[in-house]
Amino acid sequence: MTHLVDVIFPALDEAEALKWVLPRLPEGYRAIVVDNASTDATARIAAELGALVVSEPVRGFGAACYAGLLAATADVVAFCDADASLDPRDLPLVCGPVLAGTADLAMGARLPEGRGAWPPHARIANRYLARRLRKATGAHLTDLGPMRSVRRQALLDLGIEDRRFGWPLEMALRAANSGWTIVEVGVPYRPRVGRSKVTGTIRGTARAVNDMGRVLAELG
Repeated sequence: MTHLVDVIFPALDEAEALKWVLPRLPEGYRAIVVDNASTDATARIAAELGALVVSEPVRGFGAACYAGLLAATADVVAFCDADASLDPRDLPLVCGPVLAGTADLAMGARLPEGRGAWPPHARIANRYLARRLRKATGAHLTDLGPMRSVRRQALLDLGIEDRRFGWPLEMALRAANSGWTIVEVGVPYRPRVGRSKVTGTIRGTARAVNDMGRVLAELG
């Protein structure tokens, strides 16, 4: 079966959230759930809900994204968090510019809805990194959000090397430096389901900032 878009969901212990996330995928969009060494029923729930399940035992956001990218077969791929903070029904907004050929990379700029949707420390860190990225590349980006779309082969050709939290920033940085047309599309951002492993904690945010800062220092 041919799919319009393959949607890659990096997932670490997201069994409960996936019950809400996967049924909301639009028609023509196939879910690829990358089980990143979960200790819960993430893989089983994803399979029961019709997703293609890929196992990536080496933990790391970038490692999971890359494993999903290799498993994808559609010409256009999208990335989305599996924690229910982003609604898959918004994917056509982000994938539309790439499918139409008006953008090489489309990124969802998060619009917080509800208390606790985007903790202050995470929002400040994101703003800081986006500002550094703008200064380094001239790309007019306000957010380094996880919902984004791109053509699969073009992304592979970018040669992203980071396999940790630097993956999202390295994608945008390499794309900007390669002269890609990058657009932002606003998407609602809600409180996640379950415990956050990254931006919900100061320690997780610090790790992400460190990884992204390292990528900027090496490639910016």
